[in-house]
Amino acid sequence: MKNTMQMGQTALSALEGAGLVIIAFATLVAFGQEILVMIRARTVTLADLLLLFIYLEVLAMAAIYLKSGQLPVRLPMYIGMVALARYLVLEMKTMDNWRIMAVGAAVLLLALAVLVIRYGHVRYPYGDEPEGLTRSSGRGRAAGKRPA
Repeated sequence: MKNTMQMGQTALSALEGAGLVIIAFATLVAFGQEILVMIRARTVTLADLLLLFIYLEVLAMAAIYLKSGQLPVRLPMYIGMVALARYLVLEMKTMDNWRIMAVGAAVLLLALAVLVIRYGHVRYPYGDEPEGLTRSSGRGRAAGKRPA
């Protein structure tokens, strides 16, 4: 039984690693395609820069997860804020006032959530994890260390 569990965990870890490599590769391809679009257009817009920033954040998120086995919840929030800002930049001329305010409020809520989470990490730092909650794959957080 213990051997089967260990094989299952090993298989899941391998699938997880393969998935992250695929995500990183696909993000690099999309990054390159966007650069080609900018070169062909001979112009760089704010929307292009925001999209490249989103790609960089996805790559950073994959790298952090591969290195530490953890995904800080703030990174997807940053990606969401940039994606909403990009949406505003691209669609502002066709949006009504209420939609603009709703997207702006969503960005504000995400920013406030990031502040609350960051405050919680500073004010109430992580302690040691209980024995049963650490990952056996060796990629979990070391005792007493907080993620970035």
